Amino acid sequence: MYAVIRVGTSQERVTEGQVVRVDLRPEANDSEIQFEPVLLVDGDTVVAGPALKGATVTAKIIGNETGPKIRALTYKSKSIQRRRWGHRQHYSTVEITKISPKA
Repeated sequence: MYAVIRVGTSQERVTEGQVVRVDLRPEANDSEIQFEPVLLVDGDTVVAGPALKGATVTAKIIGNETGPKIRALTYKSKSIQRRRWGHRQHYSTVEITKISPKA
């Protein structure tokens, strides 16, 4: 069985026991969180839309990590205009513990 969950502005395909990197969550480590499934597949049965009312995907936060450093530069020729900056995205690592079709 797998589910497609909504994580922030993106969607992720998950199964039980899978470790997933999601956008940073404010909850503490080892806490339980729940995601809203968008689509649920159990063998040949596909459940979507209003039939998902009450379905949940439970996960446990393992820890936090940072992504790769992204560096950028703006430059305009024939003038002394240059700007350099960087960004490093923060993520939470979660383990999917349970996918339940109905609550």
